[in-house]
Amino acid sequence: MVSISTEPVEVLVENQPSELKAIGQKVINNVRLTDEDALLLFEKASLGYVGTLANYVRERLHGHNTYFNRNFHIEPTNVCLFTCNFCSYSRLYAHREEGWELSIEQMLDIVRKYEGKPETEVHIVGGVHPKMNLSYFADLLRRIKELRPDLHIKAFTAVELDYMFRKAKVSVEEGLKILQEAGLQSIPGGGAEIFDAEIRQQICADKVDAEGWLHIHETVHQLGMHSNATILYGHIENYSQRVDHMRRLRDLQDKTGGFNTFIPLKFRNGDNDMSHVQEISLVEDLKMYAIARLYLDNFPHLKAYWPMLGRKNAQLSLAFGVDDIDGTIDDTTKIYSMAGAEEQTPSMTTEEIVTLIKQVSRKPVERDTLYNVIQEF
Repeated sequence: MVSISTEPVEVLVENQPSELKAIGQKVINNVRLTDEDALLLFEKASLGYVGTLANYVRERLHGHNTYFNRNFHIEPTNVCLFTCNFCSYSRLYAHREEGWELSIEQMLDIVRKYEGKPETEVHIVGGVHPKMNLSYFADLLRRIKELRPDLHIKAFTAVELDYMFRKAKVSVEEGLKILQEAGLQSIPGGGAEIFDAEIRQQICADKVDAEGWLHIHETVHQLGMHSNATILYGHIENYSQRVDHMRRLRDLQDKTGGFNTFIPLKFRNGDNDMSHVQEISLVEDLKMYAIARLYLDNFPHLKAYWPMLGRKNAQLSLAFGVDDIDGTIDDTTKIYSMAGAEEQTPSMTTEEIVTLIKQVSRKPVERDTLYNVIQEF
């Protein structure tokens, strides 16, 4: 059984070897960890140690509050120009008969399903389809806003945006302004994968590089919008490459303050070109969450995407630094279910998600996209 220590954190820290004790003292004193500290935690610290420290930080920041929102997803298409080896979701443009392509009316019908319901956010991501260009998506956003002006639109990964803007021959700033005027309010964190150039070349060579991803998010922040950040972990990367990835995010957050949350995404090996890579253990998952909470001191929130982890493991993550388990996700989102995620039908009612949080003695808090509190349970 995976657990964290129940003894006071100060006592646990005192009983560690000197180098781990020094890191624990930094955490207690709210001193920023170095890259070397994070690497040492990955390599030498026990799960119980990093979990206890991460829970200490989580409760210092948020107490027992555990956030969720009422959201639904629209996935315009799984047809994609790119070939990412870890992806089980997309269908190449040349074989698009195996995929789906929703029309604007079909996507608006999804929005209409939630008319009069309390969902506060629509999350729009999908494949990179050459016919679904900047003007197409700007029109979609405008029409969603006409139907539901109160609905927060979080849409398009940096990968999708990079292609849209290059195809339209506009700058990142110009393209984002077009979408912002049409109704875009924030962007998700997908497409970051691993920033290390060598690993990126092996797993997703043809999508936007690390510098491009970071530039898009920086520009989003400069335009007054927020975004999230992710990492794809547990494949062929090493610990130092995870730390490098988080350092680049932390540096940008120091500069802009525009990231809401960090979301570690576990590599799943179902039905993709990396099926030969063995998935890592739950212990490694929880260590990733805990060390992310300790290292990313300027990220206000750490999210576990419950459909990927499964409900029980998402509950467990709440003791390892996580304070957000995403939303009700009232849809049939396929990006992770097609790769073998724990939840093949990822949808929970508000009552179910509240119960899930309360079962582990945390306090459910419904939020909007920007973490404004809607109600406490």
